[in-house]
Amino acid sequence: MLPALASALAHELVRRADEDRRLTLDAQRTPTSASRRRISECRKHNAEALKTIVRRHAWPTADLVGAPASTSALMILLHAPDLDFQIRCRDLIAQATADGRCPALHHAYIADHCAVELGQPQFYGTRIDPATFRPYPIRCPETLDERRHDVGLAPLDEQLRMLRQGV
Repeated sequence: MLPALASALAHELVRRADEDRRLTLDAQRTPTSASRRRISECRKHNAEALKTIVRRHAWPTADLVGAPASTSALMILLHAPDLDFQIRCRDLIAQATADGRCPALHHAYIADHCAVELGQPQFYGTRIDPATFRPYPIRCPETLDERRHDVGLAPLDEQLRMLRQGV
C-alpha cells in the first residue's frame, strides 16, 4: 500500500473512532432517544466504512496504518452492528497477530466479544457485564490470568477493582 493511502486510511479510522467516542460521551451527559440514534447511525456508517477498507486492503494492521489507527479500527469493529463481519475480522486479526502485524491484545478483545455474542465462554475475560460488574462466563478460569498476561492484560481481579473504583 502506498504511504499516502495508508496515512489517509489511518486518519479516517481515527476520525471515525473519535466521533463515536464524542457521541457516546454526549449521550452519557444527555441521554435522549436522539443521542442514541446518532450513536447508532455513526456506528452503522463506521462499520460500512471499515467493511470497505477490509474488502479493499485487508485488516488495517498496526504495521500498515500505525498503532493508533489499528486500535481505532478495532473500536469501530467492536461497535459494529454486524456479528458476521466481526467474526470475519476476528479471524483476520488472529492471523495478523500470529504474523506479528497486530497486537495480541486486539485479538483478545475481538475474540471475547464474538464469544459472548455467540453465547460462548470468553477466553480472556475482557467482557464485563455492565449490570453486575462481573465478567461474562470464562473458559478455563483457572488459567485466565496466565492468558491475560500473555496478551498484555492485567489480572482480572485488578481490572475489576479499577472498574469498580471508576478508574
